Amino acid sequence: HRLTGAGEAELIGFRRNGVGLVFLSFYLLPTLTVVENVLLPALLAGRPEEPARRRAGELLDWLGLAARRGHYPAQLSGGEMQRTAIARALINDPALILADEPTGNLDSRNGRAVMELLAELNRSSGRTVLIATHSELADAFATRQVCLKDGGVSERSCDG
Repeated sequence: HRLTGAGEAELIGFRRNGVGLVFLSFYLLPTLTVVENVLLPALLAGRPEEPARRRAGELLDWLGLAARRGHYPAQLSGGEMQRTAIARALINDPALILADEPTGNLDSRNGRAVMELLAELNRSSGRTVLIATHSELADAFATRQVCLKDGGVSERSCDG
């Protein structure tokens, strides 16, 4: 998508529909249930509620959160909150997923599960998944690595 010269409305539309965001701190709204948190970006993008609600249910089922739909973020584990955030990022079927330290607040088991989910999204649906991380957990799943160190960029080795 060429965004050079795009107006504000076009940029907002691109971000809402073309990009899914997964953050370190989840950023789930505490007064909304799991399904409401997942549904919110679809409603903000102007999608009809019933098809969006069905899609949210499918995502929550796929991510093993079917039994947690009516729960609030405070009632979830860290892994469940991150999977909810991933479902929210996917609700509008974006071509690009940007993940900023998606395993940073998780134990190693849940971190690995999140990395497996993101890798599966890349493999099964051809989505581009861009992960910014300090963790080496992502290394085994990456198809390409671009490393930044002391202002330099390396595509081959992140060690030195």
